[in-house]
Amino acid sequence: MCGIIGMVAHGPVNQAIYDGLTVLQHRGQDAAGIMTWDDGRLYLRKRNGLVRDVFRTEHMLQLRGHIGIGHVRYPTAGCSSSAEAQPFYVNSPYGISLAHNGNLTNAEELKDELFREDLRHINTDSDSEILLNVFAHELARPGKLKVGVDDIFDAVAGVHRRSRGGYAAVAMINGYGMLAFRDPHGIRPVCFGERETPQGMEYLVASESVAMDTLGFRLIRELEPGEAVFVTLDGKLHTRQCADNPTNAPCLFEYVYLARPDSIIDNVAVYKARLRMGQTLAAKIERDWPDHDIDVVIPVPDTSRTSALEMAQHLGVKYREGFIKNRYIGRTFIMPGQQQRQKSVRQKLNPIGLEFKGKNVLLVDDSIVRGTTCDQIIEMARDEGARNVYFASAAPPVRYPNVYGIDMPSARELIAHGRSEEEVARLIGADRLIYQDLGDLVTAVQQGNPRLAGFDASCFNGEYVTGDVTEAYLDELEEQRNDQAKSTRDADHALIDLHSAPD
Repeated sequence: MCGIIGMVAHGPVNQAIYDGLTVLQHRGQDAAGIMTWDDGRLYLRKRNGLVRDVFRTEHMLQLRGHIGIGHVRYPTAGCSSSAEAQPFYVNSPYGISLAHNGNLTNAEELKDELFREDLRHINTDSDSEILLNVFAHELARPGKLKVGVDDIFDAVAGVHRRSRGGYAAVAMINGYGMLAFRDPHGIRPVCFGERETPQGMEYLVASESVAMDTLGFRLIRELEPGEAVFVTLDGKLHTRQCADNPTNAPCLFEYVYLARPDSIIDNVAVYKARLRMGQTLAAKIERDWPDHDIDVVIPVPDTSRTSALEMAQHLGVKYREGFIKNRYIGRTFIMPGQQQRQKSVRQKLNPIGLEFKGKNVLLVDDSIVRGTTCDQIIEMARDEGARNVYFASAAPPVRYPNVYGIDMPSARELIAHGRSEEEVARLIGADRLIYQDLGDLVTAVQQGNPRLAGFDASCFNGEYVTGDVTEAYLDELEEQRNDQAKSTRDADHALIDLHSAPD
């Protein structure tokens, strides 16, 4: 899960890209970067940290130009080295920079191909650098001094033929313009919009439509699976389908947790989808537990608020805010390291005791991944005097790793992996646990856009839409993603970062 943005305008883009990244900050809090192009030269600032910390006035003044791309990152495989902050750049051909959201499932195979056949060197562990070099090699195939729009789209088609996994990318080709493309399954989101100015039309590409709203752009639409969009330096828009057999399978977890509620993804309003998730959860309680004794519904801030409010209304019980959130603590789901996650929960949430004392409380969260956060929140509710603590998840049990760009932990660290719902309830200390049914979740999202015939629901059902995920690949991923491996990697990269150049 990362956030990407790109802009072609008639005036400086640095401030707009900065502002766009701040509203995409929820997609990555590990690192941020902006690259701009002006009169044949590139200007780059990227570093570990939040957007507001990475960019100071002196950096913004240096980011000159009317075209640029930006990125907010969280470590897909747990590495938090600043060496992997994006955008990435290659000077051949023409000079290309790229920012990427997603994960390539054949990254190692591509890395070997790039070295042995394409004679290209990969300098980091990031598959974004691999994706950039694949595109660069494909664009170099015609061997032209200058390329046209068709050459650029042909290069994207080459990327689709060679790359597997989930990816949405935005790139700059020096002296030509801005490119965005989406994988043939449409797993990761990316949309584009326009803004009319006295000088002419300006264009914006972003992971979520909320960036369009903030910057005053009109959302045109989401890129189709396999589609590419290219905007020339003089503001001409070109689009082309670049995949042979595209299928629509957006990630279900985007609607549950990743996206902001005020975004629209694949023509589905995330806010309305989460309202419907609350409705279906309430219907399940009424069906399976008609004599429930719930006194109050309390959300675990922030993502679950919308679903919890709708649940309370449909169940006819009170809705209350029982936890106050510290806004200066990052999202615990994307924090590397179990100890750091556990420590942050108590710092992040503080209970309001009067909403718990003597009551049967239904806590609602967007999902249950490792279960340690739920465990501590339930303990807080009991400490504040709750009589019974029930727990509802707006998502089905997360039983399998996500391989398409969400750093869900290894399978053995997923609390629902290999366990029944009753066993999970006991482990997190809930008196009762209610999970969303997968069919209900699909319906809740699909109702917003009936054209969405399928979804990537792999973290819930273990079915990977790209068809290339083997047990051996999952075993290798497990070795990379478990907390012990992450701690070792982060320690190694911390030593590297200590010796990196100062600001």
